[in-house]
Amino acid sequence: MRRRSAAALTALATLTAVAATGCGSDDEPDPLRGQQWAVNSLKLPDAWSTAKGDDTVIAVVDTGVDPDHPDLEGRLVDGYDFVDGDDDPKDLNGHGTHVAGIAAAHTDNGVGIAGGAPGAKIMPVRVLGADGSGSDANITKGIVWAAQHGADVINLSLGESGLMARLLKGGVLNDAISVANSKGAVVVAAAGNDATLLQPYELDTPVLVVNAADENGQPAEFTNFGAQDAVAAPGVDILSTLPTYTAKETLRNTTGYGRLSGTSMASPYVAAVAALLHQQGLSPTEIMGAIRNTAKNPAQSPKLGLGNVDAAAAVRAAAGGN
Repeated sequence: MRRRSAAALTALATLTAVAATGCGSDDEPDPLRGQQWAVNSLKLPDAWSTAKGDDTVIAVVDTGVDPDHPDLEGRLVDGYDFVDGDDDPKDLNGHGTHVAGIAAAHTDNGVGIAGGAPGAKIMPVRVLGADGSGSDANITKGIVWAAQHGADVINLSLGESGLMARLLKGGVLNDAISVANSKGAVVVAAAGNDATLLQPYELDTPVLVVNAADENGQPAEFTNFGAQDAVAAPGVDILSTLPTYTAKETLRNTTGYGRLSGTSMASPYVAAVAALLHQQGLSPTEIMGAIRNTAKNPAQSPKLGLGNVDAAAAVRAAAGGN
């Protein structure tokens, strides 16, 4: 079976204008930081005073990553390409590079954006091709490979039409996720973008499913929902890195930055929070518990699951605070 990445490219007309301001001076540590509404919504700056994800590896199991992007260069550890069967997981689509930047782009480096876990490293694992689709077999191999090669957090921004229906009881990814968890990795997965009520995994699969929210903290109109103990995070008009060369998502823009919307964008923000908690010494079960227990859903919206993630509250809880 084939699966696709879970995102939709938006605001193409503004990409060039956004990227034109991508480099700045020493008094502008991240020139595009002011356009990253999600960073403040998640209360990440407050969390960074305690943890930045140091000594943590986030595997981006996706379309690969641009290895030479100025906001990602030096942040990558060795990965693998299961599409071409080699050790060069270069992104020919753009989706994986966008996900990687959300999770752990360079921060305070005078260029572009701020990543959610500024101290973490990215492990690029390419399981989706240039068209954004990939096989169950390669995705399964990618998850297990990442866990076997030192990933502490594994992000699965997979979930476009038809994906989650094939992850129901008996789906092959359930076992792969369980293997990864047994090796000490936290698996974070996008809920999907079909605006559908769905329980995507077997109930005992140790995975943290992420729905998407907008700038007002309300459910994104496209988000799937209904997964057991899911949480929500920003997923609408999310600014991040894109390949600096021509790829599927950069046919009209190779300047390195742009906006995407989808649960694909929400998931790596939660993966970043998981990286902050990993630095604090928590186990996968404790990390998922801290994120879930501090999520906020005062209106009890079912489409937000347990609620919007609060990075500062999760980090305080991990440190024994209130």
